[in-house]
Amino acid sequence: MEIRRITKENAEDLKLKNEPFAMPGQFIPALSEGVWTYRTEMYPQCQWMTFPDEDYDFTEMEKNGVSFGAYEDGKCLGLAIYQDDFLKYMYLLDLKICACARGKGVGKALIEAGMAAARERGYLGLYTQAQDNNLNACLFYLKAGFTIGGFDNRVYRGTKQEGKGDVIFYKE
Repeated sequence: MEIRRITKENAEDLKLKNEPFAMPGQFIPALSEGVWTYRTEMYPQCQWMTFPDEDYDFTEMEKNGVSFGAYEDGKCLGLAIYQDDFLKYMYLLDLKICACARGKGVGKALIEAGMAAARERGYLGLYTQAQDNNLNACLFYLKAGFTIGGFDNRVYRGTKQEGKGDVIFYKE
């Protein structure tokens, strides 16, 4: 596997399709005396979800950050899009891995590339968010060295996704 920056030459890889992913349970963070912990709650039946495909524009993405693709035999199997931010952490806007490549270190390699880019740009590290009902994503970020930094239980109020929350993750 090779991690390469997305440039004009491979900008079409920004259109990597989203594929279904399992949502077997909920990630439930808790803050007590300044320390974040969590527990998990499994659903009676695993749910599946597919995010709508994005239409990322290379020129806009390049103006506001950096993107990386993971390649094997010339095919893009994963994508990470990082955005500059006014905070001291670069924002991981999107991380997607083809179903055939999940669990093979692709996501971790794309995050390592993002950490290197963040350091080059003077950031302390990375931050991102995952919905609390996307248990696998939340556990992945923890395994990749992120820590819980917050929880937003109001972000989806008044939307079709009412009742969900966002877990904020940081990596230094």
